[in-house]
Amino acid sequence: MSKLEQLGPYQLEQRPGVFPLGSDALALGRFATVRKGWRVCDLGTGSGVLLLLLATREPQLELFGLDQDPATAVLAQDNLGRNGLEGQIWTGSWSQAPFSPGSFDLVVSNPPYYAPGSGKDGGPARMEREELDTLCRAASRLLRNGGRFALSFPTQRMVDLFEVMRRWDLEPKRLKLLSHTPTKPPYALLVEGVRQGKPGLQVLPCLE
Repeated sequence: MSKLEQLGPYQLEQRPGVFPLGSDALALGRFATVRKGWRVCDLGTGSGVLLLLLATREPQLELFGLDQDPATAVLAQDNLGRNGLEGQIWTGSWSQAPFSPGSFDLVVSNPPYYAPGSGKDGGPARMEREELDTLCRAASRLLRNGGRFALSFPTQRMVDLFEVMRRWDLEPKRLKLLSHTPTKPPYALLVEGVRQGKPGLQVLPCLE
């Protein structure tokens, strides 16, 4: 049975079989840099929640999304429509993103990030279906020079993430660790890279 979640001025419909709204998505929606008039692409958009969250911060965005599951892509398109937002959601893999190279200012992703066979309790919806390398390569191809790539990822794979981002010319520039309390270790990280950016990483406070 579907349910509605209020996100600022917008309503997010959630349906069975689509990964539910989580704290990392909410945090990423607050974290990513966004500017008026930017073209934004969400890789693995799911219900379209990140597009709604970014639109609450800056209504004048061009919104695009990609998800490999057709039913999920339909839900994301429906969520844009129900809130009066224009945008296009496509079905396909990251490596087959149907957009021109260098056509976006911002790419975001809250990907399934547990490696298959790792034993992590994320369930099938949280297991990687495409490799991290494929995701970063796709983001780099879609971004203009100076464009930004923001995503969430598990802290234990931070080194892997930074290595792959740099491989595809996405320089990590902003980092935020997510922790429920000051005494608990971070459960995830948010990172934003700049295509062809200069080295220099800003580490933000865990708790706001």
